[in-house]
Amino acid sequence: MDLINFEATELRLGLPGSKDDQTETKAAPSSVNNKRSSPEMDSSVSDENDSSRSPPPTKAQVVGWPPVRSYRKNIIQAKKTETIYIKVSMDGAPYLRKVDLKLYTSYEELMKGLQGMFKCNIGLYSEKEGYKSEFAPTYEDKDGDWMLVGDVPFDMFLTSCKRLRIMKSCEVIES
Repeated sequence: MDLINFEATELRLGLPGSKDDQTETKAAPSSVNNKRSSPEMDSSVSDENDSSRSPPPTKAQVVGWPPVRSYRKNIIQAKKTETIYIKVSMDGAPYLRKVDLKLYTSYEELMKGLQGMFKCNIGLYSEKEGYKSEFAPTYEDKDGDWMLVGDVPFDMFLTSCKRLRIMKSCEVIES
């Protein structure tokens, strides 16, 4: 009844290369060893094999997949500096829009663009007349304060504007 070899079918817990694992490979020399060799075992290999191996790639070589050529990277970076996208919300509108402020050279052009987007009459504030239109534009500056559009020169507005909000004129006057 000793037909079954219990040692060959016995399950053992342990790390590869431990004493139990080595005794198993000695007991069954006909089995194929598919385990990776350790660095200590590699030192016994001749110097001929070491010269044919290349070092693993550095992190700088691996990053950036899929590869992008340098001229494309430069084009993308140049486009980023040419645009200033901000979000525009309007009271009563269920959606937001994005506007590139670099497309406009003055407040008047910006207001015409916003009027075309939202299909409403948007006006700038003037000290003599107040608001002539139903809606008034405000913007959030870098400090988080809400300001009236047109209070500062347009170049300063471009550098400080984080987002626009088109409010009803009556709400702007109250607040």
